[in-house]
Amino acid sequence: MRSVVALAAVLLALLSGPVPASAAPAPEPLCTMKDSRIGELSGLVSDGSKLYAINDGGSKVQVFVLGRDCKVQKVMTDKTDPFDVEDLARTPDGRLWLSDTGDNKKGRLTVALLEMSPQGKLTLHRLTYPDGQHDTEALIMDKAGTPYLITKDILGEAKVYRPSGPLASPGPTNLEKVGTVKISETDTQGGPVGSFGSVLVTGGASSADGTVVALRTYTDAYVYAAPDGDVPAALQRTPVRIPLPGEKQGEAIAFDPDGTLLSGSEGVGEPIRAIKGAAALAAESASASTDGKPASSANGGGSSDDGGVPVLPAAGIAVAVVGLGWFGFTRLRRRRG
Repeated sequence: MRSVVALAAVLLALLSGPVPASAAPAPEPLCTMKDSRIGELSGLVSDGSKLYAINDGGSKVQVFVLGRDCKVQKVMTDKTDPFDVEDLARTPDGRLWLSDTGDNKKGRLTVALLEMSPQGKLTLHRLTYPDGQHDTEALIMDKAGTPYLITKDILGEAKVYRPSGPLASPGPTNLEKVGTVKISETDTQGGPVGSFGSVLVTGGASSADGTVVALRTYTDAYVYAAPDGDVPAALQRTPVRIPLPGEKQGEAIAFDPDGTLLSGSEGVGEPIRAIKGAAALAAESASASTDGKPASSANGGGSSDDGGVPVLPAAGIAVAVVGLGWFGFTRLRRRRG
């Protein structure tokens, strides 16, 4: 059954066509994550002078505060045992938001956001989806402090959810679906599952002023203009794609206050890399569009023949590679439930 699903997924992704890359500068190393305590980097934020990082999963809440040299300065902890933390966001008031939303086996009745004050006090906010379970690895906070969860979908069409009302503690608060984001297959090298990984959303971020948001897959980043701070509308615009080649298991993404995009991968010894001017690229792309309005779907572009049919790359080879990759992917995580 897994192989059938994987083959169907890659065919759909390939039919979307390869996404053209942007003219963004190539990622440059900022520092290297050498601390063995951060072996499964999954979420990252920046306040300009410090980085905040979390591991995937875990048996207690830990936020690592790092210098720009990737050296740990302190660890903010709480005894709460999360299920599967996957992403991290930070609001202007200094609060950190841990997205405890991983669910590879689609078995959770609720997911959660863990709100951590600058002093380390933790508040639990349980959430429920309106349409069943989802595996979610990306969190975006808009400039008003509204959280958006973006699912990791094997068909390359991620779903976007937000709370239907104020967050309760412990909750649960109902989520509502507010959109979808189509991610197309690319030829960027990297990730644990070959080209199939280029359609799986593994992280999210927003700029300091909330006017640019970003999603990433194992291989690429997609940067969207959000001039009015409207995240669902932004995700319907055509994004700027920034390749992030060579990341073994890239899940972390963040913006510096100056608009530099940061990315990172799981694994001790892996670098945090920086793409300067990434936020400005999205703003320039939006201002250069013909009408400045969102597209009918957010897909990062595509290629087609004269008849408007997407070009299908070497599907036979890709299907074989992805079938094997998906088999291995189901065995990657140590703690999922």
